[in-house]
Amino acid sequence: MQHDFLENNPVASLLTKVFKSPLSRDASHNAEYEAWRDRFMRKRLDVGLWIGLMAFLSSSLLQVSNWFFRPEEFQAAWLRSQVSIELSLLLCLLLQHSKLGRRYPSLVFLAFYWSVTIVSQVQGTLSGVAKPDILVWTIMFFGQATFTPVRWYLHLMAQLGVFLYYLGVNSAFGVTLSTPSNWLTPSVIILYFFWVCFIGTLSVYLYEQLQKAEFKARWDLEDAYAQLEEEQKLSESLLLNVLPHSIATRLKQNPKNLADSYTNVSVLFADIVGFTELSSHISPWELVELLNQIFSAFDALAELHQLEKIKTIGDAYMVVSGLPEPRDDHAQAIANMALDMQRAIATFNDKTGQNFRIRIGIATGPVIAGVIGIKKFIYDLWGDTVNLASRMESHGIPGAIQVTRETYLFLKDEYLFQERGKVFIKGKGEMTTYLLMEKNRNPSHS
Repeated sequence: MQHDFLENNPVASLLTKVFKSPLSRDASHNAEYEAWRDRFMRKRLDVGLWIGLMAFLSSSLLQVSNWFFRPEEFQAAWLRSQVSIELSLLLCLLLQHSKLGRRYPSLVFLAFYWSVTIVSQVQGTLSGVAKPDILVWTIMFFGQATFTPVRWYLHLMAQLGVFLYYLGVNSAFGVTLSTPSNWLTPSVIILYFFWVCFIGTLSVYLYEQLQKAEFKARWDLEDAYAQLEEEQKLSESLLLNVLPHSIATRLKQNPKNLADSYTNVSVLFADIVGFTELSSHISPWELVELLNQIFSAFDALAELHQLEKIKTIGDAYMVVSGLPEPRDDHAQAIANMALDMQRAIATFNDKTGQNFRIRIGIATGPVIAGVIGIKKFIYDLWGDTVNLASRMESHGIPGAIQVTRETYLFLKDEYLFQERGKVFIKGKGEMTTYLLMEKNRNPSHS
């Protein structure tokens, strides 16, 4: 019963939207970051592959030019090495745009890395003498660190792959490991590449940590804005739940006491007969649930007839027609509301097995309407018409709709009435009142 009430209560359901699990937000942030990192890698790899391919093609063209115009500078082994790298880069481009490459950009990264750093070593392995390509490796290590600065562990794997091939594969095949210069001893080369690899990998690690922090900060800022927007919508929804739209707009523009005078409106009070006695026999939640169902039906009727619900007091319901936007048919609208409320109670009784009746009072005339106070303010009405409507209800008959003479004069040509006669009204003395029966189905003969 409690759960049903919270589900059906609009204010309670609005409040639950404000509170969300921080764990779910963190998981969402991590997933978004992973997706962003993959997109970043794919874009950078795409550009890098084309740049690398163009660079090696220009080098190949230089060798072809040497073959034609400077044969003494032509290096066939270099051309073969360049062409093999270019073919490898073309395969990397195909992988990059394949389903596998789009799903796993890490594979493209490693393939790109090793196409430049390892493919060029194959020729040395086949010739029996391998030299470390210090310039190419250094450019590749630093180039990838600056051009694709994400996933530091991939950079470390790619670097280790270069050295594992150079030292492991060549040693396994008995290839002679040579150095390009006398001063480049193995210890110097090891120290050199240790710092090159360490600095490159460290820079990627630090950059990625910075990117994560910036990404999280941006997410937190967006979350804050979304939370602020959600809370603003919530506050506006709550404000509109207690104030008419036009009044809420005016109040936001000028948060001071505001009041308006209306010449002709119709005010309705309704009270559920026997509800007070019932409250002593059922649990509080059952009581609130019953009242919520009845008043929710009344709220729907008020919205249907475009009336303004003012408030509920215990089991009493107050609604007005003709404000804050004046309307000529205010009396007809309130009369239709009253008749529909009787039908709604009858339907409720059929569904729940209850035996509720409502006592309704209606009065028509001038009122003052406005918002006062600074805390828990509501849109309220004041004036003799309000008091009369309340008296019509409290001095009425269970199951009947009692109206004043002013309301009767507005409606007598369109609705059927029964004159109740003189009724003593507290604070007014004797008054002639009328009971609204139903809508006249043939008003032309009234």
